[in-house]
Amino acid sequence: MLHASEVIAMGEHPTKAFSQKPNSSLALGFFMLKEGKLNAFASNGNTGAMLVGSMFTVKSVSGVIRPCITSVLPKENGGVGLVLDVGTNADCKPDVLYQFAVLGSLYAEHVHNIKNPKVALLNIGEEPEKGNLVAQAAHQLMKDTKDFNFVGNIEGRDIFSDHCDVIVCDGFTGNVLLKEAEAFYTLIKKRGLSDAYFDRFNYENYGGTPVLGINSTVMIGHGISNNIAVKNMLLLAKDVVEANLTDKIKQVFS
Repeated sequence: MLHASEVIAMGEHPTKAFSQKPNSSLALGFFMLKEGKLNAFASNGNTGAMLVGSMFTVKSVSGVIRPCITSVLPKENGGVGLVLDVGTNADCKPDVLYQFAVLGSLYAEHVHNIKNPKVALLNIGEEPEKGNLVAQAAHQLMKDTKDFNFVGNIEGRDIFSDHCDVIVCDGFTGNVLLKEAEAFYTLIKKRGLSDAYFDRFNYENYGGTPVLGINSTVMIGHGISNNIAVKNMLLLAKDVVEANLTDKIKQVFS
């Protein structure tokens, strides 16, 4: 056990707090991760500070333009899908979206054991020419790729279906999608309704998400996490480490 005499509060500026509070649990955790004293570092503290720590201590994998975070989407058929990014990068260029597809495909395959995961681009229509200029250009990059199994565009109404396993979008869109799913679950519970499928939308089931595209395993949890969510975040961290996901990402981007 390592004593941390400082605390980075939720409302503090991430970059300033991380640099000005070297004895905080977040700063000490990243130091131990960088020194190889930890296999993974997980926290449900200040998300911005966790991302700053990821970028400035263990750093991005060489070749990765922007690391990202993902979220699990329960499928109606009992499986799970992934969406990324869900908040790290509000604005993205087409080549960044392409890399999200690579990262998401590797995560789906090696951690969630989805063989040859189907990757789709979230858009306002299925046709290649639909969407804004970024989406159109990203589709052009992805359509003939051999780096992942691209199945085309997907619309919002299909995100919980079996059309695909990995949904790619910018962090602004992904965060709105994720928060909407959380709000829908809350509305159902407020009305005293219970359904086996919708119960799978409870964030406690998943605990947290890895930061994809950095040189170690960093897990970010929800700020309101309870003991069940923290337990599941730690179990997921174990799965990510045992899958050697970081090494597999390095191999692909080398």
